[in-house]
Formats: sequence, C-alpha cells, structure tokens
Amino acid sequence: MEQDHSVLQRKASTLVEALPYLKKYAGEIFVVKYGGHAMGDEALAHQFAEDITLLQQVGINPVIVHGGGPQIGAMLKRLNIDSEFIDGLRVTSKATVEVAEMVLCGSINKSIVADIQAAGGRAIGLSGKDSGMVSARKVERTKADPDSNIEQVIDLGFVGEPATIDIKIIQQCIKSGVIPVIAPIAPGIDGGTYNINADTMAGAIAGALQARRFFLLTDVPGVMNKDKDLLTELDANEIAALKADGTISGGMIPKVDTCLMAAEEGVKGAVILDGRVTHAILLEIFTERGVGTLIRA
Repeated sequence: MEQDHSVLQRKASTLVEALPYLKKYAGEIFVVKYGGHAMGDEALAHQFAEDITLLQQVGINPVIVHGGGPQIGAMLKRLNIDSEFIDGLRVTSKATVEVAEMVLCGSINKSIVADIQAAGGRAIGLSGKDSGMVSARKVERTKADPDSNIEQVIDLGFVGEPATIDIKIIQQCIKSGVIPVIAPIAPGIDGGTYNINADTMAGAIAGALQARRFFLLTDVPGVMNKDKDLLTELDANEIAALKADGTISGGMIPKVDTCLMAAEEGVKGAVILDGRVTHAILLEIFTERGVGTLIRA
C-alpha cells in the first residue's frame, strides 16, 4: 500500500494529469470534513489548503467543516478545566463550551482561512451562528444502570446536533467565489451555545447542499474488512451486514452512519479517507480505485 500511495502521490502532484479528472466536476459542491492529525501537521495543513484552492480554481465549489478536539483538549488542560467523556462525547459544561468556541471559531478557523489564502484561494471563516446557518438541539443519551438495568438519561451538557440548516449564506459564498470554512458551533433552540460533532455537522450540511461528494477525512484509510483490507465501496445493505458481524465497530460506526445519512439525503457519494495521505482528496477523485471507502445509499 505504501508503494502504491507513493506512485499515486507523484501523479497527484502533476497538475496536467489532474486537471482532466477535476474539470468534470466543475460547478459541483464538495463538502470536506477536515480534522484529525492532518490538521495538526503543518506540512499537511499547507498541502490541504493548496489542494482545496486547486479544486476552486478548476471550478469545483469546496465547503469545509472542521473539527478541533485535540486542540480543545490542550486548551482545557492549560486552563485547568477537567474533561470527562461518555461514549466518546465530551461532557461540555458552560466553561468548556466557551473554550470550544474560542478555539474552534478563533485560532483553528482563522488558521485554515489563512492557509487557503496563502495558497491563492479566497476563504471566509464562519460558524453555525453566522446568519442563522445552523441551529442545534441538545444531544440526549441514555445508558442502562449496571445494577438495576434501568435506562438513565445522561446529561452531556452543551453538546448539540443539527436541528435546522439554512444554506443561504453558504450559497452566497459560493456565488462570490469564496470558500466557506465552518466551525461546528451553533446556537441552541433554547438560546444556549452548543458544540456539535464536526462529522455530524459536515454530513448534515452536505445533505442540505445536495453535494456531489462528501469527504470525511480521518486518521484511518477507510472501512477495513476482517483481513484489514480496504473496502473501496459500500451500500446500506453491506454496511448493515458488516455492523452485524462486528467488522464495523467502535468509532467507525458513527462515521459510517454520518456518511450513509448524507447519501440518503441526496449526496451522490460520501467517502471516508485518510487525511494523513498526501493529496488524499485528489487521489480519491482522479484514480479509478480511489484511496478511501465510497458510501452510497
């Protein structure tokens, strides 16, 4: 796999080879969820910005939704604010959501915008709060008490999920030739501020935009079978079978569910791929087999 990627990466860096493949998507919307270790690596961050700018230059309309869990965790540690996780979700107090908003909408968001503009693109930093783009509802989780087996409600604090999405400001950005870079912070219908899982928010925005592609960049190559081989394409029935036999498990379940939801809402194809691979998005677009897992409804 390493050798194959090396060959593909040399192809990706050759603009003359890439352009014919990219131009067939001119006018289409690509929603990209950006996060993980790729976002924390300076060289990969600059390369990501260059690739996003290239997409814009050939007529594709990229929309970025970014995460920032590690950066939030680091800032909370610096401020001596304790973090607690339940089922992979950070319990978010009022102090924690204030830090999350500061980190996501401040340093991370503006750094991505600056990288894109340094690469020759035009970008603007937004969050779900801007122009009423996203409203959030409080995430509710239940868990069985180990002694009584009675379901108990778990309070995760200011953790939300998209309730409504208004795509008008995103469409205005696209029309103006500006790349929206969106932080997953949104006002609640109860008036509070909520931190939304970036995968979930990106998938919901992709569905609302009827995007041609939704790319979920993560820290694994995609969905693997039991022999650790990459599964390059899956549909809803295949996903259900792989969940049932335990092939898809743990943290991959919500990622697959997010992609499937986006596909069911009108996205032509959702892709889980490794953001640590140089030119991952370009490789997925213009190689026949791709480098991730393509999910269709």
